[in-house]
This record gives sequence, structure tokens and C-alpha cells, in this order.
Amino acid sequence: MSESAIEFLREWIDERCQAPASSIRIDEQARALAEECAAKAAEAGIPIEDLEEEVGDIRELIAARLEEAVEADKENIRKHG
Repeated sequence: MSESAIEFLREWIDERCQAPASSIRIDEQARALAEECAAKAAEAGIPIEDLEEEVGDIRELIAARLEEAVEADKENIRKHG
């Protein structure tokens, strides 16, 4: 996969993967974001298959990032009340 494809995915995930209002909705949000990511990648001329060849299932990657964001939010609440 090209460096531009990797950079696209990294920037897109950093920009779009924020903690959902409810952790129950992570799978739902991950599915929607994966579809959006695939569309934006296609617009940028990057086949989703190229991204998934490098990082695996995009939905799973996004779900993991959302879970990390939820945990980070919980940790911030514990530290700062």
C-alpha cells in the first residue's frame, strides 16, 4: 500500500473516530464510519481493498479506535471529575 493511502487512513481515522455517546452504539457507528471511509477513499482514488490488505477489516479497526476513545473519555472523567 502506498504511503499516501496509509496517510489517508491515519488522518481519516484520527479525524472521525470520536467516542460515541453510548458504548453500546460502537458497532453501529463503526459500520457507518467504515462505509464513509470506503467512500472517501474511493473519492481519493484509493481502493478500500488496498487499505484492508494493509490493516485488515476497516470496520474492526474503526471499532477498536472507538473503544479506545470511550476508554480514554472514562479515564479523563476519573482523573478530572
